[in-house]
Amino acid sequence: YGGGVLFKSSGINAEYGGGVPKLSRSAVYKKRGMYKRAKVQVKPAVEAAPTHKTKQVQGEKNGGTRQVPLARKPRFYPTEDCKKPLNNRRRVKPTKLRSSISPGTVLILLAGVHRGKRVVCLKQLPSGLLLVTGPYKINGVPLRRVDQAYVIATSTKVELPALPDSLTDSLFKRKAKPTKNEKDMFVENSTEEPKISAEKIALQKEVDALDVPAVKRVDM
Repeated sequence: YGGGVLFKSSGINAEYGGGVPKLSRSAVYKKRGMYKRAKVQVKPAVEAAPTHKTKQVQGEKNGGTRQVPLARKPRFYPTEDCKKPLNNRRRVKPTKLRSSISPGTVLILLAGVHRGKRVVCLKQLPSGLLLVTGPYKINGVPLRRVDQAYVIATSTKVELPALPDSLTDSLFKRKAKPTKNEKDMFVENSTEEPKISAEKIALQKEVDALDVPAVKRVDM
């Protein structure tokens, strides 16, 4: 067998020179029929939690004591079976940022109305999305949130100054649409399109004033 010399043999397995067995552990397990043996596991004894308590009852003809349940059952039951939701043990983990992306990295957008344009990554928001801008004064890309899966990171990097603390996810939160009553259900929607708030416009100008000089210092 492979040029080896058989020097030790047993009823099931054999060994070659150097202590190399002929059969593997799984082959010996199958040959000995170990899979047919019942696996006996001794489970630790667990005391059952009490479900009832003993209560003293007054009166000679009432038996003296009575077993009362600790948790009362509801008096009424639903007419249909209700599915009980399972406990969700998953924890929300922060999105891991790619090693090639950091604040100041020049990115190329791959999706959206501004796809193909270069933008500057400002920072990663708590939601895991990237906050980017053109800046708006240079190529018309305003402050936007982008998933890192839809960008290409370049080797160009811009040294950004300190940015305002108001750049958070709440900046992009939209107002809830008003619900329609039965009377207004068949009325045409006459609401105007959402306009950009004055606060966001002022913040865009403030960010452009900080980013434009930094971008112009870099040779693109």
